[in-house]
Amino acid sequence: MSDRPKRGRPRRPAPAPVAVGEALQGYLTRAGLARRVGQAQVVPEWPGLVGPQIAAVATPESVTPDGVMFVRVATSGWMTELQLMTPEILARVNAGRGPGRITTIRWLLAR
Repeated sequence: MSDRPKRGRPRRPAPAPVAVGEALQGYLTRAGLARRVGQAQVVPEWPGLVGPQIAAVATPESVTPDGVMFVRVATSGWMTELQLMTPEILARVNAGRGPGRITTIRWLLAR
């Protein structure tokens, strides 16, 4: 064996560890998916965003890429009430939300 130092490329230091959540968020952002994930997250968060009374009669079904959320409502009376409350509900849904804002809610009568 030789006492000479090895030649070649100098070693780069290993990157610092990153939390899984940060790594995932970075990937979603780079892949252009952060906005869609933010929009989709509204569906499971719905009861906490609108409260138990509205959540009992209105169920979100989907969100389009341009931010339109479709919500199924139990009765026409509730649908009328929720249509009047749309600006307030949109404010609650979008509060503190970065990417993935909901632009419109389309209320659909249950079948």
